Amino acid sequence: MGILNLTPDSFSDGGRLDQPQRALRVATRMVAEGAAVLDLGGQSTRPGAVEVGAAAELARLLPALREIRQAHPELVLSVDTYWAEVAEAALAAGADWINDVSGGRRDPDLLKVVAAADCPYVLMHSRGDSRSMDRLAVYGDVVTEVRQELRQASDRALAAGVRPERLIWDPGLGFAKTTSQNLSLLARLAELAEDGWPLLVGPSRKRFIGAVLAEERPRARLWGTAAVCGQAVLAGAAVLRVHDVGPIVQVVRMAAALREAGTAAPT
Repeated sequence: MGILNLTPDSFSDGGRLDQPQRALRVATRMVAEGAAVLDLGGQSTRPGAVEVGAAAELARLLPALREIRQAHPELVLSVDTYWAEVAEAALAAGADWINDVSGGRRDPDLLKVVAAADCPYVLMHSRGDSRSMDRLAVYGDVVTEVRQELRQASDRALAAGVRPERLIWDPGLGFAKTTSQNLSLLARLAELAEDGWPLLVGPSRKRFIGAVLAEERPRARLWGTAAVCGQAVLAGAAVLRVHDVGPIVQVVRMAAALREAGTAAPT
């Protein structure tokens, strides 16, 4: 899954895709590099980001979404939003998936929109919002509690009519998690996979990688991101959400080959 941030304030690439034609050029390159899904977002969800509201989000999102959909009718397009209004308009404009960083907490009506559209729904674990998440990173056992909260969010989605086969879990790396908590989630990712939902992991350029590598520049965290993606594939991840599609496609394919070799019968 390639990331297309249509925002002026995203943590590593804000403002680069402020015109639909620029977004289309990057989308076309990501497709050529091997992206199977593109994730478009009009609201930054980095820690401390200011919420702009549904109207501004749509103004950023819809022109690029329509441009990309027209140019790539076969491509799977995901929209990163937690507002029902945005999800409904995006799906009407050609989006295929909804990627909700709030897991249905921020706008319960979004679950109804997803159920009515019968589309895939990425349900991410998080706590609070961009302003409060850092102080909510308090857990006894982060893996156990994230797993339990994802189960509770899944129950809410199913109760709203979302079909089980449409759910994708995202453990929410960097969202209300410290560096050590992110590393614990990655080390024990296979435990989350045991519940049976496909896993999406989004480590790309995140600050916990910067903390481990002592690298303050988000765009210089490619190889740290690559290491996390390889680990995630070996642990059973189904989707990797990344900025640097070309290099990470190689990592994913190699890690998948190693995973398959490890599970194959001896010859």
